[in-house]
Amino acid sequence: MSAISRGGVFASPSFRQYFAGQAFSYVGDGLRTLAVPLLVYHLTHSALSTSASFVCELGPFAIFGLIGGSLADRVDRRHLMIVCDFGRFVVMTAFAVVFAMGALTVPMLYAGLIVISICAAFFLGGQSSSIPYLLGKSQMTQATAALMAAESTSNMIAPMAGGALFGIFGPLPALAINAFTYLCSQASLALVPTLGPDDPHGLPSLRTVGHDIAVGFRFLLRDDTMRAVSLTSFLLNTFGIGAYSILIPFLKRDFGASDGGVGLFLGISACGAIVGSLLAGKLATRWPFGRALTAAYVIDALFFIPMVLAHNVWLAAIFWAIGNGGAQFEATQIIGWRLRVTPDEMVGRVFGAVRLFVLCGMAPGVLVFGYVADRYGPHPAMALAALGYLTVALGAVLTPAIRSDAR
Repeated sequence: MSAISRGGVFASPSFRQYFAGQAFSYVGDGLRTLAVPLLVYHLTHSALSTSASFVCELGPFAIFGLIGGSLADRVDRRHLMIVCDFGRFVVMTAFAVVFAMGALTVPMLYAGLIVISICAAFFLGGQSSSIPYLLGKSQMTQATAALMAAESTSNMIAPMAGGALFGIFGPLPALAINAFTYLCSQASLALVPTLGPDDPHGLPSLRTVGHDIAVGFRFLLRDDTMRAVSLTSFLLNTFGIGAYSILIPFLKRDFGASDGGVGLFLGISACGAIVGSLLAGKLATRWPFGRALTAAYVIDALFFIPMVLAHNVWLAAIFWAIGNGGAQFEATQIIGWRLRVTPDEMVGRVFGAVRLFVLCGMAPGVLVFGYVADRYGPHPAMALAALGYLTVALGAVLTPAIRSDAR
């Protein structure tokens, strides 16, 4: 047994430094996902316009994830991730400067989010491929759980801090701090000796990228369980991310939540995600994949319904947190499983194909639920999302390819 296996994933010095870089990026992401949609809502007071900000992030992220997967398998991943964080740093700095000048507009925010989304797609392609390079196959779920727990912790602290800052000082501090975290991430990643691959080939040609995309999709479609899990994720994202995109209008209109209250709600919900990530790491080798995943689907869906029915915002936050824990548990299990069954040299391409497939449900879901929220109110839209989510989750539990997989 190696020293890393005995000491856990943090026994690797390279992984510790890599983890620090990811943690800084997660803090930045947590601040941005509150500050920018909240700023759009304040500028427009429209659920649809707020939802459109999510489309600007999700659409390019899904499409460029295909190219990011090809790049991650062929270029120096450390350099790729540093360049991506630099791009995000530049955009968030521009947001802060232009806002301070009183000239920031919604179209500017949308355009900047598209650039951030493209950078995030390339960054995540490098992240997915770096984990097996640093640690090997045996600790994929544990490493994924550690990273997702860090992300959830950031999502607990950053929205609460960002909401308080937003309520007292406006969006400028959150935007500036967000930019600074991406700068810190670059510095941390620069200290990692290498993230692979061992023999970088340089930028691929368009023909090579096309071939890589085809390889990723062939692998995805050939595996029955990966295909079924990806289809389920596509449908769950349609309803789940659609609901998340109208969460701010839902909290403000139905509960009269302040900006700080919105941040606190998101912080409470992140507590559930932390628990879900930690449980996924603890149970990584105790439960078969299919059994663990279907249990998480049920928990996630069942606690969505009382959240919609709650008349107290903090009770709603608790239900949302429990469901969020189930969602984080299932995401950790899926990523760890996908890393286990995918050959190392194909991780970027397969993850890019899967990412496009599962994220395609997000954009239409976000727009549809944003429209329904504006036309009929956030509460009916949220109830519709909960019903759809439960239907898809129960369908996944009844699917043998998912329920019986033990890899």
